[in-house]
Amino acid sequence: MDKSKGQNYMLGAAILTVGVVIMKILGFIYKVPIGNIIGDDGYSMFLATYNVYNVFLTLATAGLPIALSRMIAEARSQHRQAEVQRTFSVAWWTLFVVGLVCSLIMLLFPRQIAGGILHNPDAALSIRVMSPSVLLVCLVSAYRGYCQGHDNMIPTTVGQVLEVLVKVVVGLVLAGVLVRAGRGKPVGSAGAIFGVTTGSLAALIYMAVYKARNYRDDPQPIDTPDSYGSILKRFLKIGIPIALGSSVMSLLNLVDSGLCMGRLQSAARFPFEEAKVLYGVYGKAQTLFNMPAAFITPLTISVVPAVSGALARRENREATKISEDSMRIASALAMPMGVGLAVLARPIMSTIYPGSHPAGPALLAMMGIASIFVCLVLMESAVLQASGHEKLPMIAMICGGVVKVAVNYFLVARRDINIYGAPIGTLLSYFVMAAMNYAFMCHTLEKAPRLGAMVGRPLLCSAAMGVTAWGLFTLLERLLGHGWLHMAIAMAVAMVAAVAVYGVTAILCRCITREDMAMIPGGGKLAKLLRMR
Repeated sequence: MDKSKGQNYMLGAAILTVGVVIMKILGFIYKVPIGNIIGDDGYSMFLATYNVYNVFLTLATAGLPIALSRMIAEARSQHRQAEVQRTFSVAWWTLFVVGLVCSLIMLLFPRQIAGGILHNPDAALSIRVMSPSVLLVCLVSAYRGYCQGHDNMIPTTVGQVLEVLVKVVVGLVLAGVLVRAGRGKPVGSAGAIFGVTTGSLAALIYMAVYKARNYRDDPQPIDTPDSYGSILKRFLKIGIPIALGSSVMSLLNLVDSGLCMGRLQSAARFPFEEAKVLYGVYGKAQTLFNMPAAFITPLTISVVPAVSGALARRENREATKISEDSMRIASALAMPMGVGLAVLARPIMSTIYPGSHPAGPALLAMMGIASIFVCLVLMESAVLQASGHEKLPMIAMICGGVVKVAVNYFLVARRDINIYGAPIGTLLSYFVMAAMNYAFMCHTLEKAPRLGAMVGRPLLCSAAMGVTAWGLFTLLERLLGHGWLHMAIAMAVAMVAAVAVYGVTAILCRCITREDMAMIPGGGKLAKLLRMR
């Protein structure tokens, strides 16, 4: 029987939010030292393997656990315990088969994937070492879907944090030991990747034990469950469309990985070793580029029920207001982070990744601006999904993906542009997605959200912040010198000053209002203290 208490939606969302932030921080701690241990060329293998893993992982787990949680929740609401038990059994075995097939593909054909698709044959060992992870995570997702169907987000969050923590410890230790032992970059990358496999195993053990202790099957349920075939059919009918929609960007990242390596070698005529270095430093910039989105994702969780609830009550103007406010808040968070990455790209890359290829700062500067559009796309997609137009964000993603592939294909092939073409493609692709999603919002909502109200004020405040950060860092660097420590001190001071400037201007320009703060626990008191309007 169910021995855990269910949480309400907002509490569950808050728990998941904490987990997301912790995982992103731990993931950052994991990837930055890995990049320094195995170098730019080794990081190209690491990143290529992750792109392969993400495709299989998304196809296997993006939609099916959601389908499981929905079916479990529906069966529970009808007090059909036998249906709950059979649904979990069908889902567990389905995910086992899907995970096993994906893992076997990675295990048996690593050279074909690494050399033929990614144009990076040195990644073959890492792909093989990563192969068990897909099966393990598929099984973990079955338990997570089961618990989420019981309105219990705690095991999901704890399991995810445990998974990342084990990954960090094992991956960093193995990579460091193997590289220092002179085993080479491909082996060092595989050691780092092995942390993912051990982390997945730890999460699976935790989730299985949690379910055994907290959810015991009723030995004599009174209801008659549906047939295995009908449950499987419904499970796949719900899960497959979600998985396909979610896998678009993962597939494009995989194509992008092979495309960049291939065009650098075949068209731009860079030797394989030099191409690995260029793609590796691009991967390091991607690690920082992904950080702003981690802080927007929690907002998307709360926006979906708010917008859908307003539309269900036929309060269309309220839905538009919520959409507009959420976009403004997303802009107020994303723009300063993106501008900060852009204007301080050189000290950030030089202090976090000392000794990396000199292309790193320029790559990060372009991707910092691109990160702003990524965050806007995330929020726009949430609004469209909440309003019942789930297919529209997928259309925007496909169109943006086509732009990314086309731009990368032509620009990366030019020797004078080379890897710089990749962030240009990323920037243009997300700009296209953001523009298309905004057009979709204008068409689907009763009143078109005002673009100026959503991004105008945050853009002005971010510009003031950017000028402050760049000017102060430049001044301090001239006064202190160009050493690593001096650069780190100048960067830290510039960041603190920039945050202060942005905070003051954001309050004065009302980027964040008293009404916004009132939605945060304790925010009303803080707004009063800061005399926000």
